[in-house]
Amino acid sequence: MKPTLVILAAGMASRYGSQKQTQSFGPSGETIMDYSIYDAIKAGFDKVIFIIREDFAENFKAIFEPKLAGKIKTDYVYQQLSSFVGNRTIPAERTKPWGTAHAVLCCKGKINEPFAVINADDYYGTDSFVKAYDFLVNQCNEQTYSIIGYELKKTLSDFGSVSRGVCAVDANHNLTDINERTKIFRNEKGVITYEDETGLHEVSEDALVSMNFLCFAPGYIDFCESQFGEFLDKNMNNPKSEFFMPIVTGEFMKSGKGIVKVVPTTAQWFGVTYKEDAPHVQASINALVARGVYPANLWA
Repeated sequence: MKPTLVILAAGMASRYGSQKQTQSFGPSGETIMDYSIYDAIKAGFDKVIFIIREDFAENFKAIFEPKLAGKIKTDYVYQQLSSFVGNRTIPAERTKPWGTAHAVLCCKGKINEPFAVINADDYYGTDSFVKAYDFLVNQCNEQTYSIIGYELKKTLSDFGSVSRGVCAVDANHNLTDINERTKIFRNEKGVITYEDETGLHEVSEDALVSMNFLCFAPGYIDFCESQFGEFLDKNMNNPKSEFFMPIVTGEFMKSGKGIVKVVPTTAQWFGVTYKEDAPHVQASINALVARGVYPANLWA
């Protein structure tokens, strides 16, 4: 059974200011997702599941269904605030989705095979999909998951802070700890820094970080469900709280249920956290096309 690619595309894009998931960046109108799907198909994936909001499902499908028909199987999951909250009352001020691990939880019943999860608005690079596919086919099981680990210096934005799951690993590249840092930036001295409630802290340029490219067996979805209730009990009334996938993955490792491999990649990340990132993304894609990494029209 070939692995499935799950794409997280239900975010609100609050810092970006528009629906960046479907914005065109490639020379023939391609979105960032198109390049991820193209790389996934080349690596061997044969199905993609889009996690989206139901209110833009019609427009979303109109964009992707025609060009993907006959190239890869597609399916859709709607992430809704009411999903898996039980009889709890959702506060009126809560408008944003519950987060990436909740999005994966919304796939319950849809996935029975090993799967990879990525963000819609991140470019991950060909090498990452090759390594993810190899892991999912040859190593992944209910006791062994993985994070595709990027060098922190290759994942920053020039226009503001970013959120990254900073990984600590042992000699066998097994995850020993992961810390979600929500405000990472390069300071005026060129040093990569993160800010938390205790102040500013330096972090190594070569630190391996999660870019929400993770590989799981289907049991991970059940683990997300077991953790989500506890998350809601603690955070229901915090409108900005998020059920982060790297944190849940770290809890899987800490629980002793299995190990999480950190599979390093040399790929250069780019993405559209901020509106100002868009020209850089477009230029980066044009450069990859010019080098022959991608055709000028992906789906021609």
